[in-house]
Amino acid sequence: MSFAYAANPATDFGSPPTPPNLADAATRERLTPAAVEGVVRLAEIWRLTSVEICALLGGVSERTWFRMKKGQWSGALSQDTLTRVSALVGIFKGLRLLFSEPLSDEWVRLANKGPLYGGRRPLDAMIEGGIPRMLEVRRHIDALRGGL
Repeated sequence: MSFAYAANPATDFGSPPTPPNLADAATRERLTPAAVEGVVRLAEIWRLTSVEICALLGGVSERTWFRMKKGQWSGALSQDTLTRVSALVGIFKGLRLLFSEPLSDEWVRLANKGPLYGGRRPLDAMIEGGIPRMLEVRRHIDALRGGL
């Protein structure tokens, strides 16, 4: 007797989706409008200054940022900037799942005594540490959510 494997959509989730190739210009152009919209909303929710959000985005000029906010910017974000946006959105989503809304939206602005932050605000640590620190913060939030 032989058994044939039949995929069951209810239990077979397959492989995780392949991440987009951010080195591809067409992919960056396709993702940019949603990324800009998301980061504009995130900056509002987290009450970030233009200096803070520009630093988090990796050196986007304030002039470009203001044009983005007004919907008057039509460029494509760089691979670096899209990676930063992805990390920030992941942090935002993780915080919303972990904490109630007032705390989740203030967390990045609160001094944190954890070893990753050394008494500083997570926001400042991410600005100073760039993408590597943003990814560490995201892993930290994910670990808290997972009970690690």
